[in-house]
Amino acid sequence: MSLASRLKEDGSRVKAIGLISGGLDSTLAARVIAEQGIAVLGINFSTGFCRSDHHRAMGALGKRQDPRRLRNEALRAGADLEVPVRIVDLAEGYLDVILRPRHGYGANLNPCVDCRAYMLRAARAIMLEEGADFVFTGEVLGQRPMSQHLQAMQTIERESGLAGFLLRPLSARLLAPTEPEKRGWVDREKLLRIQGRTRRLQYQLAAAAGLDDIPNPAGGCCYLTDIVYAARFADLVLHLPAGARPTERDILLLKVGRHFRLTPGLKLVVGREEAENNFLKHFFPEGPFLEAPFVSGPLGFVHVLPGAPTPTRAERELMAALIGRYGKGRSAELLEVEYRQGEASEMLRVKPLPESAPLDAYRIKTDYDRQAVRWR
Repeated sequence: MSLASRLKEDGSRVKAIGLISGGLDSTLAARVIAEQGIAVLGINFSTGFCRSDHHRAMGALGKRQDPRRLRNEALRAGADLEVPVRIVDLAEGYLDVILRPRHGYGANLNPCVDCRAYMLRAARAIMLEEGADFVFTGEVLGQRPMSQHLQAMQTIERESGLAGFLLRPLSARLLAPTEPEKRGWVDREKLLRIQGRTRRLQYQLAAAAGLDDIPNPAGGCCYLTDIVYAARFADLVLHLPAGARPTERDILLLKVGRHFRLTPGLKLVVGREEAENNFLKHFFPEGPFLEAPFVSGPLGFVHVLPGAPTPTRAERELMAALIGRYGKGRSAELLEVEYRQGEASEMLRVKPLPESAPLDAYRIKTDYDRQAVRWR
């Protein structure tokens, strides 16, 4: 994108920091700003709770590798727009945002307002380090019910420390002018006035600009908006010993498999496909694992919380029977299932749980107490 540079009063080029996920809205917002001759540095924040990061990992571990699943969409957007994009890890400190949200949760455990303010505070720090002039995002007025109505957007701007210097190019002409507009760094007339949940206009603009390789935005990127993932996160937090916090590995584990809570300190995670089995082996190589070695079937990972006792014989046999239920040996009278940890192993002979056996007692409950999670 070769355009005349937009200059400030002192003759220096206007520079902006843009939050870029690689989705439709942030890509269009970056294009709108870059088309005005403004130097853009894209920032893609990683919190550990983004679906696209996990999908890339799963794509690499599966048998059939789709190149589209392996790419980072923010870097792809930057390449399309000829804009540099920096990946920034925000995982440290993000747990506090989830567990102590001042503005509460959305439909599940998504602390959208607090999350957005947290990211924008980090963007402000980068703006100051880089000597940039303002920050912009792909937010659209009225698109998301918790964080993109006018009051929430104003709260986020205030709490981010960016008051007056946070520009939302896609809805800017529906909002009060920002300092970049007032000072002539950005031409307000070239900004947009999009609002609401439909993205019809964004798709039309993307097509007109030749941006035809943008992922479907439906559902968003955040795992915490997912009812199943949020329930697993709550289950983990509420069963941890007092004072303990989820680790990075704990959070990874919540993203794969079928989860069965057997006791307060014991959970079995059963892989649903080859990529998930490989994921468990790759990220949790020490085990303990359960697997039927002589028939095709899933891998089970035994998750024992800190301070919890080693699984008893009866618990190991119950987990082996669960593994049998989901494999090719489900109809066997007795199935051999190996329980192994490191170099040690034990062969268990169990009757697989029949498909008719109720599992509700072990499944992760979705009707958890969100306030208990919040003040854990």
